[in-house]
Amino acid sequence: MRIILACLAAVCAFPAQAGFTFASIDGGVIDLDDWAGKPVLVVNTASLCGYSGQFDTLQALHEGFGDRVLILAVPSDDFNQELEDEAAVKEYCALTYDLTLPMTEITKVRGAAAHPFYAWVRDQTGFQPGWNFNKVLVAPDGSIAGTWGAAVAPDGLDIAGRIEAMLP
Repeated sequence: MRIILACLAAVCAFPAQAGFTFASIDGGVIDLDDWAGKPVLVVNTASLCGYSGQFDTLQALHEGFGDRVLILAVPSDDFNQELEDEAAVKEYCALTYDLTLPMTEITKVRGAAAHPFYAWVRDQTGFQPGWNFNKVLVAPDGSIAGTWGAAVAPDGLDIAGRIEAMLP
């Protein structure tokens, strides 16, 4: 009984893949349920941020991991560094970074209007993006495997190394 109650109080009570969807910048929906059993790295991004060079690293991870891992860019203007609309974001990222990884529409990531995924992360861990290029890693079981600020490179041991360890 204690194990069940502990599980209900923890992340396992509501795994990340349980119903979270994002509107895709390409139209349609990105459904985290489609990635159940695989690691998912969600990164709030902004085209005009000083950390936007991380797009190159995120794209390299996307290409390197292929369909074994979802690398998801979530453009947000919560810190006033995003372009005016989705078309501008998509064009800028394609031309500047040759980005092909999945991207969402411009999305709120903090505060009362935060996307339900980010509200869930905040409620589970206390973490909410403090700037652009904050990262949330969801483990294959749907639990939160880690959260990091903008300065942590996605291709380092903290993130890419942890993702590698989750792969079969």
